[in-house]
Amino acid sequence: MNTQMTSQFEGSYLGDDSKITDQTKMECKICWYVYEPAKGDPFWQVPKNTPFTQVGDDWRCPNCDAPKDQFMVLNEDGDRNSTHLNS
Repeated sequence: MNTQMTSQFEGSYLGDDSKITDQTKMECKICWYVYEPAKGDPFWQVPKNTPFTQVGDDWRCPNCDAPKDQFMVLNEDGDRNSTHLNS
């Protein structure tokens, strides 16, 4: 299976910082929790205005405990990065 197609299909971050900016919101693909840099994460004591790229590699979803690399990139309008669904 082509891993590039899998990555595009999933819309997942998969640890690739080049896919996101400092303001990018990220969504857990298991429970739909949204990490918003402006809010940070009080559960894991991540300060406000912390980009997702600066959250530690050991950080996990505060709602369902999913690992960081299983988050999906949200577009500016709040939709998942899902261009594959429209093609």
